[in-house]
Amino acid sequence: MAATFPSSDIHDLRSPMLPAAAVAAKKPAMEKLCIDDMLQKHCGEFGRWQLKHFILTSLAWALEAFHTMVMIFADREPDWKCVAGAACDGGDLCGLSPESREWIGGRGGSTVSDWGLICGDKFKVGLVQAVFFFGCMIGAGTFGHLSDSSLGRKGSLTVVCALNTIFGCLTALSPNYWIYVLLRLLTGFSSGGVGLTAFVLATEPIGPTKRGAAGMSTFYFFSGGIALLSGIAYIFQTWRYLYIASSIPSFLYIILVLPFISESPRWYLIRGKVTEAMKLMSTIASSNGKHLPDGVLLALDNETSPTTNQGSGYDITEIMTYKNENKDALIGSIIDVVCSPITRMRLFIAVALNFLASVVYYGLSLNVMNLETNLYVNVMLNSVAEMPAFTITAVLLDRFGRKPLTVATMWFSGFFCLMGSLVSNVGVWKVVRMVCGVLGIFGMAGTYNLLFIYTAELFPTVVRNAALGCTTQAAQMGAILAPFVVVLGGYLPFAVFAACGIVGGMFAFNLPETLNQPLYDTFGGLEAGLA
Repeated sequence: MAATFPSSDIHDLRSPMLPAAAVAAKKPAMEKLCIDDMLQKHCGEFGRWQLKHFILTSLAWALEAFHTMVMIFADREPDWKCVAGAACDGGDLCGLSPESREWIGGRGGSTVSDWGLICGDKFKVGLVQAVFFFGCMIGAGTFGHLSDSSLGRKGSLTVVCALNTIFGCLTALSPNYWIYVLLRLLTGFSSGGVGLTAFVLATEPIGPTKRGAAGMSTFYFFSGGIALLSGIAYIFQTWRYLYIASSIPSFLYIILVLPFISESPRWYLIRGKVTEAMKLMSTIASSNGKHLPDGVLLALDNETSPTTNQGSGYDITEIMTYKNENKDALIGSIIDVVCSPITRMRLFIAVALNFLASVVYYGLSLNVMNLETNLYVNVMLNSVAEMPAFTITAVLLDRFGRKPLTVATMWFSGFFCLMGSLVSNVGVWKVVRMVCGVLGIFGMAGTYNLLFIYTAELFPTVVRNAALGCTTQAAQMGAILAPFVVVLGGYLPFAVFAACGIVGGMFAFNLPETLNQPLYDTFGGLEAGLA
């Protein structure tokens, strides 16, 4: 016969051995932090982990420099000489028959000598450059969206490096000019996603007080890549070998560097992968000689403090519930940027600034080709000359802020371009105009990389790469326009560059300052921060 128990006894058997208040007292209080706060409090803003991650990721900028600036050497017009016995001394190149002259270094030295892109076909060289930057414009928008959504930052960087390797090597096999144009378009498409993806991936795991200076330093890798390309081009002086030599490093980057790079914790967080984000933050803390304590939960900046906690530091049930209820808010697009009254005007101004800065930067850079000096040395010196601008802006960035520095550098460049437009191009004034051009590009080089920092901080994580992709597209449009400004000749190019710098500085007055402001994850967090 089964034993029976009074109802009061059953209640006692089901009751916990310790009162609920005692159990709760043993659990640590939950501390729910956004990524910036967690980096500052527990992980370190720029320790050993961030330094390694930053250097490895930023090396991709050198790859972008290879694929972008290779056209300077591959599409150059080589020197020529008369064939022995031919009466062509002092003759015009366009008036000579192909049999009476020959290219120094052979036909394979460049695409110009290989396919005869001179005289009436000279426009085809400029067309290739425009097509490449058009591809960059499309690629920046495409991979800006993909890196915010399905592919992620690291996934997008892997894809663009792989495509750069394939298209770059295929370019070396181009049987004719039009296939060459097509492959440069495809290379531009993949190259357009390298810089912005590498920039965001390198800077997002860095704390707010160190992010600005670190972000400015990424552009040393681009300038360094140009300088290194000069050496590569000097060794491989035939354009087909040069394309292969400048493309192989992208493949080496995939197999030797990318395995040691981590995905951004911010991307994990906005995709609802909180477990992966917490593991990565714990790795960052331990690598920096710190410890991520129990009872700490990584959260988006618009989340409220949770009511549950676990000894592991986060409640997976709560995380999945939050993810399911808010998944639409964690994926943004450029449409969301335009629809938000806060970010709409920011986007329009950022687009204008990037466009104007690109017209001046690439336009002034083209003057290097007009100097009758050694091309390899000239390009190397030009890239090295940009580095002081990066250093000065990096030093002043956290002292004066993003907004004043943007205005100052654009007006600095605009002023010297204006001076260049007012002097003639004869006699000693040639030197004055050259100095004005050097100072103009010095100022705009500082603006150009500063805008990456500024733009990244103006928009929340859910749309940051989409916004950067849009502004990068605007910059590529400026790059396409720059050669057409240069061919105006006379004082007009400097006048246009001066107008771009001065007007750009005026536009920058309408942007908010982001110095020491949080790097918001969501639109809700941004709105709450401005309330």
